[in-house]
Amino acid sequence: MAAARHRIEVAALTGDPVPDPPRVAWRKQMRQRVLDAARDLTCEAGWDQVSLLAVAVRAEVSRPSVYKEFGNRAGLGRALVVRETQQFLAGVADVLYPGVPDSHACLRVAILYVLQEADNQPLIRAVITAARKGSDSLLPYLTARADPIFDAGQTLVQGWLATRYPHQHTESVQMAADVIVRMTISHLILPTDEQHLTAQRLATAALKLLQ
Repeated sequence: MAAARHRIEVAALTGDPVPDPPRVAWRKQMRQRVLDAARDLTCEAGWDQVSLLAVAVRAEVSRPSVYKEFGNRAGLGRALVVRETQQFLAGVADVLYPGVPDSHACLRVAILYVLQEADNQPLIRAVITAARKGSDSLLPYLTARADPIFDAGQTLVQGWLATRYPHQHTESVQMAADVIVRMTISHLILPTDEQHLTAQRLATAALKLLQ
């Protein structure tokens, strides 16, 4: 115990990160291997064809370890989408902040980034492609209103709108953020026009709510 406390104190003084205990480090590595395996299998065959056994075999871990970490297949699917979407939203945040001075142009570029980048992200592309064919049960994790993924997107956009329109009522900002996220996801699943035109129209429609 004294040695462990000393390592923590030294790390705090030097700024070096405190290494995880072996058991914690192994669990983190195992979790990432399982999520990587689930992502790869989903990209190859679609989430509907992914089983916990197949994931365990691909990740080279035991099936009980997968069950213990994620609970069940739904838990694994949720964790997978949370991880991938967090990375995706980090890219969106880089577009919004600080962003170009013109708010309409900044929002248009961010929406266009989402529409284009979704085609470049293997997992999101696989889910959307399957959804357009009327399949794939992983889609609800990307679109459900009560899901943290939807809320994360709304929180990001709402925070950006609040910095650009500080005198607007909170309710109006929330409404605009909801429209932006909901409509962008809708156009990901069912595109109706060229991406740059869609981004232009969505930005215009959403910001009219703040005028």
